[in-house]
Amino acid sequence: MKIRNVIKKFFALTAAGAMTLSLCACSDSNAQVSAQSQSGESQNVDSSQAPSDNVQQPSGEADYTIGICNYVDDASLNQINENIQARLAEIGEERGVTFHIDYENPNGDATVMNQIIANFQADKVDLMVGIATPVAIAMQAATEDSKTPVVFSAVSDPVGAELVASLDAPGANITGTSDFLDTNSIMELIFAVNPGADKIGLLYNVGEDSSKAPIAHAKEYLDAKGIEYVERTGTNAAEVQQAAQALVSDGVDAVFTPTDNTIMKSELAIYETFTGAKIPHYTGADSFALNGAFLGYGVDYANLGRETADMIAAILLDGADPASMAVKTFDNGTATVNTETCEALGLDYDEIEALFAPLCTKVQAITTAEEFGDLNNG
Repeated sequence: MKIRNVIKKFFALTAAGAMTLSLCACSDSNAQVSAQSQSGESQNVDSSQAPSDNVQQPSGEADYTIGICNYVDDASLNQINENIQARLAEIGEERGVTFHIDYENPNGDATVMNQIIANFQADKVDLMVGIATPVAIAMQAATEDSKTPVVFSAVSDPVGAELVASLDAPGANITGTSDFLDTNSIMELIFAVNPGADKIGLLYNVGEDSSKAPIAHAKEYLDAKGIEYVERTGTNAAEVQQAAQALVSDGVDAVFTPTDNTIMKSELAIYETFTGAKIPHYTGADSFALNGAFLGYGVDYANLGRETADMIAAILLDGADPASMAVKTFDNGTATVNTETCEALGLDYDEIEALFAPLCTKVQAITTAEEFGDLNNG
């Protein structure tokens, strides 16, 4: 059964109870969900200030409430949220309006995620923002009747996930920005480093929508070149670690993972498995490289967040219709290389940078950390 249909059915069963919980547990529009210990912080942000400040709005100023739900703590996804809020603060000051932000993070818990969305509905937010595919799908299901505008971000395949009818004309109350992954470009990077590679590992969660299209494209690319590939999957941290160890036993020359949240959450626990076996891990987001992977390739997530905020403003302030507002896609080809992992693999960063430069818009260096504040650009 498709995840979209499962979420719709689940939401129908839980929404009513969740709304009641919201109304009982909250005394104002910024109340936190009962499972707040798992989720992110609720914030009420005056857009004329920094995202965490609260300032009483001037009399007569337009006032909008936006509910943002980020699927999981992830360096790339967190960057999106931070830049959405920062850009909305700029727009608020420029346009003389106030954006109140209610930000939540269910940390991948579907029950908490649906409760958060139900709370947004009960609080009658003016617009919802879903960061990552599972949140966008849940918001789409929840707003079919209310038609509350939804703007998604970091959805790799909006059409394949059945969120929109097409990228040019979404057709309903939902649109947003996509971090579509150019899989062929990552494959070319793999063979630029190791032209003789003859077995590639594919590591992903088979249940994640964001992985389906990139994995299919990887198989097509490798089949066309007559290159063998081995698939290993995991749905939780323990399974991912087992899959990583299995790929080492399989004797793969490199491993590819798309923008898969399950694998990203486990990267800190598996990167040494690969580096110890001299196997480079090529991934679909810079957050993987931050957490130890050899390479993260994809869009600029800070820019993705700012562009998402511009779409939010166009809908709320300029009356743009999500149904006819094209999904924004990006092709900036940024390759982020973890220099520590590069050295552990016995590779020279300067040589890698020279190999990648003709194939990428930008090559940047990073070192292993757990927070994006430790970003070390080369």
